[in-house]
Amino acid sequence: MKISISSFVAFALLLFLFTACNSSDQKEWAIALHGGAGTISQDLPDTIKQQYYDGLEEALRVGELVLRDGGSALDAVEQVVRNLEDNPLFNAGKGSVFTKDGTHELDAAIMDGSTLGAGALTGLTTVKNPITLARKVMTDSPHIFFSGVGAEEYANQTDVERVENDHFHTDQRYQQWQRAQEQALVDPAEAEKTSLYDWIEDLKFGTVGAVALDSDGKLAAATSTGGMTNKQFGRVGDVPIIGSGTFANHVAAISATGWGEQIMRNVSANTIANYMEFNDATLEQAIQFVLSQRLNPGDAGFIGVDRNGNLSMQMNTAGMFRASLDSDGNRVVMIWQDE
Repeated sequence: MKISISSFVAFALLLFLFTACNSSDQKEWAIALHGGAGTISQDLPDTIKQQYYDGLEEALRVGELVLRDGGSALDAVEQVVRNLEDNPLFNAGKGSVFTKDGTHELDAAIMDGSTLGAGALTGLTTVKNPITLARKVMTDSPHIFFSGVGAEEYANQTDVERVENDHFHTDQRYQQWQRAQEQALVDPAEAEKTSLYDWIEDLKFGTVGAVALDSDGKLAAATSTGGMTNKQFGRVGDVPIIGSGTFANHVAAISATGWGEQIMRNVSANTIANYMEFNDATLEQAIQFVLSQRLNPGDAGFIGVDRNGNLSMQMNTAGMFRASLDSDGNRVVMIWQDE
């Protein structure tokens, strides 16, 4: 069969245009982060509001510097979450909420989408930055998940920075815990209900997380939390449960925030990635499916990035502290739905 030169040129031109269009949709890198979701009053004093915006901007800048210079998605999410753990405004690391016993127990998880490697911890009491220890679990241990005494013992075998438990104390969280304690004393029979329902809007301010795509096309997710105010001994939330609050594979990276029990029941982060893969759905569609068809209004928020660098930050709550940026310069820093 003979192909004319003009036909060959036309075909080559079409192929070039098709490739150019597709490549323009592919971001070199992208990152998103969250600092918790829930009922966040828009009547927040301007000074407090600005502190949150500044905190989100600072954490976003940390991730931008890593990715813009060709760093890995894993480095980016770890460094962003470390920054948020050190910011007392958020319920992770410094500023973590109090347990029923008046102490702090921290959880964290990280996942490498290119290998499905993961590291997770729950019940930490002396590790300054749990997300860094979670990464060491992933890279240096044959295991994925350590808890309680075992998690602390594993930390003893590493060089992660250690602190006294009261390092995580802030006056705001202490007052929040006192209110929960007083409610339990007023009506002990309602204590369980209080910790899970009446206080849930207040509790959803917690949890921080980040997701990223790097210039090598690799995805990663990381999440960290101080848990639930006045939580019972041994309670574990969604954050360290791989597939529930934290997940990354070749399709997308997801980090969740909200009511941990609900997020776990629906294996939410993994469900989002699976919905994309098996239904040929977009990241936006997959997150919306979980929020509207699997969870109840007010339950949760998610941040995600797919392998093309498309970002999505959605919630079925009134607000979510969140920020995102990609290599094209698209920058978002928001708290409420209607900003």
